[in-house]
Amino acid sequence: MKKDVYIFKNGELKRKDNTILFESKGKKTYIPVEMVERLHLFGKVSMNTDFLEITSKHKIIINFYNYYGFYIGSFIPRETKVSGYLTIKQSEKYLDSEERMYLATSFVDGAIFNMKRNIRKKKSYSQFIKEIESLEKHIYQVNTIPNLMGVEGQIRNIYYTAFSYLIKNEEFNFEKRSKRPPLDPINALISFGNSMIYTAALAEIYKTNLNPTISYLHEPSEKRYSLILDVTEIFKPLIIDPLILKLINNKILTLNDFDIEEKFTYLNESGKKKFITYYEEKMSSTVKHRKLNRNVSYRGLIRLEYYKLIRHIIDDQIYKPLKPWW
Repeated sequence: MKKDVYIFKNGELKRKDNTILFESKGKKTYIPVEMVERLHLFGKVSMNTDFLEITSKHKIIINFYNYYGFYIGSFIPRETKVSGYLTIKQSEKYLDSEERMYLATSFVDGAIFNMKRNIRKKKSYSQFIKEIESLEKHIYQVNTIPNLMGVEGQIRNIYYTAFSYLIKNEEFNFEKRSKRPPLDPINALISFGNSMIYTAALAEIYKTNLNPTISYLHEPSEKRYSLILDVTEIFKPLIIDPLILKLINNKILTLNDFDIEEKFTYLNESGKKKFITYYEEKMSSTVKHRKLNRNVSYRGLIRLEYYKLIRHIIDDQIYKPLKPWW
């Protein structure tokens, strides 16, 4: 079974016959190429065209992260599932203001559902649910994407206030979301987790015919795959936020797993490894899909979300965002 491979050390990646060789400080590690789904590189790693050729042949995506663990880009093998027809249909949905608004609202609707789901686990936090629901109705009333994102931003601020109360480990304090840079360990975890779910969604969209640059909630951009940002709005509160609470409240992560500077906080190597261990465990865990009548992993749910979107784009079935039933 193929799996994600994470490399934290500096070194060199090479092709050795028909396998992958990672060499670091004289130590050689052989990685069977047929066992690799994706490579995640957190260290300074050099590679050559022979290595890229074998990874491309085996459809291996290589994700690159900087010293602080923030995602910076990917090497993606040549596309094999390009569909001109679907790209045209995606564009038509984007250019149709009503269709774009419907899809954008659906992504926000799914995100809000999962935010409320996290808060509902504590009955004493019902006031936060009421505040969110008083704003939630407006997402169906606004008629522009910026106004929709404005309402979503207000709801997310309420959610993060509630989120701070869900943290029961006195070592950690969380007041508000800060992205660039993260100012405290919780913000560092949110940023790191969001990077991981982005690369997971990137890998899954690559298995479909969708064009990742044509999006509906986030404005299409030359510098990013904005459709992935749309879809991950649903999965960040479903996967990443509960994982953060588990790692912090169960004291799996401690302050020793972070490097804390005056205006910048990030996971160190031990922290990244702990997070990824539990993240991979979560992504490979399964739920019984009530329509497919089979077990589907959390990673598989992301791909299914893309397939649902495709059916909407080709006018086969109205898109409805994932709302967990378990």
